[in-house]
Amino acid sequence: MNVSNNNEIKSTIALAGLQYVIDPEIGLNIVDLGLVYDLYFDEEKKKVLCTMTLTTEFCPMGDAIVGDTTSSLEASFPGYQIEVKLTFDPPWSYDAVSEQGKQYLGM
Repeated sequence: MNVSNNNEIKSTIALAGLQYVIDPEIGLNIVDLGLVYDLYFDEEKKKVLCTMTLTTEFCPMGDAIVGDTTSSLEASFPGYQIEVKLTFDPPWSYDAVSEQGKQYLGM
């Protein structure tokens, strides 16, 4: 799990909350799945930008996952504007799954 960020402390707080955002089809959280690519904190604008992906572009649970991600970040950073941006470049692969995630998935 390599999530780039511009604030290590706030990134740690964000990722702790995002551990509770579960991909309902897989049953694993989005952090251990490696879906979160970047967390950017704009202190001047009180904004959090989360760049993430889904396991596929056609993930039927994508809207729910993005909504849960937004809700988690709103809970972790009240008063901040939250933006979740999806990207498929690079595409997700099983290589992105953390060691704990691989154990959970039996990989």
